[in-house]
Amino acid sequence: MEPRNHTDISEFLLLGLTYDSELQPFLFCLFLSMYLVTILGNLLIILAISSDFHLHTPMYFFLSNLSFTDICLSTTTIPKMLVNIQAQNQSITYIGCLTQVGFVLAFGGFENFLLAAMAYDRYVAICHPLRYTVIMNPQLCVLLILLSLFFSLVVALLHSLMVLRLSFCKEEMEIPHFFCELAQVIKLSCSDTLINNILIYFVASLFGGIPLSGTIFSYTQIVYSVLRMPSVGRNLKAFSTCGSHLSVVSLFYGTVVGVYIGSVVTDSSKKTAVASVMYVVVPQMMNPFIYSLRNRDMKGALRKLISEMPSLL
Repeated sequence: MEPRNHTDISEFLLLGLTYDSELQPFLFCLFLSMYLVTILGNLLIILAISSDFHLHTPMYFFLSNLSFTDICLSTTTIPKMLVNIQAQNQSITYIGCLTQVGFVLAFGGFENFLLAAMAYDRYVAICHPLRYTVIMNPQLCVLLILLSLFFSLVVALLHSLMVLRLSFCKEEMEIPHFFCELAQVIKLSCSDTLINNILIYFVASLFGGIPLSGTIFSYTQIVYSVLRMPSVGRNLKAFSTCGSHLSVVSLFYGTVVGVYIGSVVTDSSKKTAVASVMYVVVPQMMNPFIYSLRNRDMKGALRKLISEMPSLL
């Protein structure tokens, strides 16, 4: 069979998490609930930060951007899955699939850079408290956001353009996931994918490794600085300011690494698809709870916002 280029492809099939039709209503309700919780939780974080003047600091500025990114990442994947379940149709157009790949990479990469920027913010706050306002000035914060967004878009665009060069020769282009994942799309190609695979590892090592290394370095310095503090109370207070961010970092990188290891040790595409939920859906839903439950200032701002909502309505 002759390879077909992308212009001959009309659609892909998203096989989802299970073939069992009896489980589809349960999955629909489950993911709809998770999506609504994600949107509502992160939207409350954004509104609380924007409405409370005391939260107009670099740490909460990055947090509001993280919440916005979580909303966008969840919106990129879950609604299409819900539509497919409801319509009992597994198809997604070629352009739609490629767009989904790009947005997942862009928002996932942006979240990766944001976590590194937040780690740097905590490093400056604890290790250089007297110079915190000078170093973490508004210009630097905006610059870090713009650079993070720029590199994320470059990575997403680069991978998307490299997918465009691939040819496909199967009659049914089945993706054993609930969204179009880059690696799964590349596997369906019958053309040479060596460059694409090399690019994946290179970009992951560079744009994933550098932010992760920066985060690890920041927390290494934080721990070293905190252990040198004479007061136990100051130690606990310093660690408490990092607790929420460290939990989010652990959840994000832990799920990504877990999925990667799982895909290596198992050949089951269904197990890999289920595991992918752990880094595309779960962290975005849990982040608002982590910050609202572990942060006293955030809890106060949320209570104030919720108490004022009836009067606004």
